[in-house]
Amino acid sequence: MDTYRIARLDQMEELDDGREPYRAVRHHLGITAFGVTAWTGREVGDRILNEHDETDGDTGDRNEELYLVLEGRARFELDGEPVDAAAGTFVFVEPDAKRTAFAEEAGTTIVAVGATAGKPYQAVGWELWSPIRPRYEAGEHEEVVEALTPLVADNPEYPLLAYNLACVESLTGRRAEALQHLRQAIEGSDFFRDFARNDSDLDAIREDPGFRELVGD
Repeated sequence: MDTYRIARLDQMEELDDGREPYRAVRHHLGITAFGVTAWTGREVGDRILNEHDETDGDTGDRNEELYLVLEGRARFELDGEPVDAAAGTFVFVEPDAKRTAFAEEAGTTIVAVGATAGKPYQAVGWELWSPIRPRYEAGEHEEVVEALTPLVADNPEYPLLAYNLACVESLTGRRAEALQHLRQAIEGSDFFRDFARNDSDLDAIREDPGFRELVGD
């Protein structure tokens, strides 16, 4: 068994979710203790990090985040305050702070590292879901089922993928499959048990005894 792994940034697959391209460093290296992703702004002025805080993520965690400007130069906005950050600059941001960043030089890359203080990190697979999400938001549910099914089969450790597959299976009339993948998601993270209770995507299976057993209603 390998006790270490080495990879250059340009050896990692570049993913695109409609914002700036990113590389799923954590997933690529098989890291399980913390999240780490690299984002690149191609042109001057490109927004590298979407504006957000960490009070309501995919699993309800309040992540602390550390950013490192790996290449180029970035302009962060932290609770509205501009911060100039040349290559080699670390920027640490608490969960409640609004943050975003823009490329001041073409090809600026920011590495983001995050985890929740006092809580074991759990990878849910958002890195693989993000490129598919625009199709879900566009209502292309059949296409999302087709894209997610092999991802869930190949990455059973990621409960977010199983949960979202359950949602689109419910929306497309695949009731048995939806219950199966909802079970897989809840077994992976109890967060999804609570989330499922009020998720309208699951209305088609809500009255099924199997659903009530899973969510505890």
